[in-house]
Amino acid sequence: MTGTLRSSADLDTRRRKAFFRSWHRGMREVDLILGSFVDAEIDRLTDDELSIYEDFMAESDADILKWVTGETSVPARHDTPIFAKILSYRSSVNV
Repeated sequence: MTGTLRSSADLDTRRRKAFFRSWHRGMREVDLILGSFVDAEIDRLTDDELSIYEDFMAESDADILKWVTGETSVPARHDTPIFAKILSYRSSVNV
């Protein structure tokens, strides 16, 4: 997988920004994990879930990668059902 095949044209502004930020992080591994997640889930996220996801994306790529790979424990505030969903996309990109 090298990037998204999904268009963001049908998304509202807030979801479009989250979509873009998910695919343009800085670390390619995190791009692939969050991008895969957002490709599949962005339409289904409630506004509250989107807020949780936006808060999660505010963290550094290095921290996100450590949490997703299990190198370090995810902080309690990010140990959410959204994080669990993100983890399910980790295996699809072999990180």
